[in-house]
Amino acid sequence: MHKVVIAVHEHTMLLELAIAAEVFGVDRSDLAANAEWYELTAWTPDGAPARWLPDVAPCALADLPAADTVIVPSTDDPDASSDPALLAALRAAHDRGARIAGLCTGAFVLAAAGLLDGRAAATHWMHADDLARRYPRVEVRPDVLYVDDGQVLTSAGKTAALDLCVHLVRRDHGAATANGLIRRLVGPGFRPGGQAQFIAPPSAPRVADGLALALDWARGRLDRPLTVEDLARRAGLSSRQLARRMQAEVGARPFDWLHRERVALAQELLECSDASVEQVAARSGLGTATTLRRHFQRAVGVSPTTYRATFGRSGGSLTPIAR
Repeated sequence: MHKVVIAVHEHTMLLELAIAAEVFGVDRSDLAANAEWYELTAWTPDGAPARWLPDVAPCALADLPAADTVIVPSTDDPDASSDPALLAALRAAHDRGARIAGLCTGAFVLAAAGLLDGRAAATHWMHADDLARRYPRVEVRPDVLYVDDGQVLTSAGKTAALDLCVHLVRRDHGAATANGLIRRLVGPGFRPGGQAQFIAPPSAPRVADGLALALDWARGRLDRPLTVEDLARRAGLSSRQLARRMQAEVGARPFDWLHRERVALAQELLECSDASVEQVAARSGLGTATTLRRHFQRAVGVSPTTYRATFGRSGGSLTPIAR
């Protein structure tokens, strides 16, 4: 079972703490084809159960390096000095190979531990300049939702913490499980980490008008030739109007949105069906098996065959992929 530890430091903020506990602390093995979910524990400075997580078992600081994933929630005082013992434990966990995720201003704790040196990192845009000033060896990205640098991950504020936690589930259990989780949490659809904080659009238009209907129409026809002009005509917009609205409300240009939807459909078909790679390519609108392999490898990080072996009906969980 994948062991997750939340490091509940003395300046921990409640929302990000609750998000991590909701994602990793509630057994949802039914979503993961009955694979084991996560074993969640929490470290606190005094060793007592976390005040806001009475049902989460406490763990000792010495247990932190043995975790598979360590979550560091946001801090309400980024200027405060971090507990040296916690920083040492985070470094030990990292050296042992644990995955470390800092939510929002939790990036300051990771930076203090030296885990962000030479890495790209995200934090809330209001604190990005401060993080860059205090830790010049960190490549701060102030305009993204989260950064997955392989073993170390960081997110922007509040709802972006949920995006990052769901992204971790996607890495561990696949797209179908992550999509099922976000539906169960009544959250927005999958949002890539590179999406801008200031736009922070949902995966569907804000208003259920012609654009929303056009995108639903296109999702049902991904196996057929579709052009930007087809989408614009269906939405009752010019091609230029369509591009502006989709960039503002969906976070992608029309062609990129179509490509993203086709790759997502290919993921679900590989996970949930017995269709051959050639059939998956045709049903997702990606054409030939060769084209599918090229685009899938670029977008997901592994080949369709490897993805199916990992996340298909008989697969296990994938070793995290650095992106």
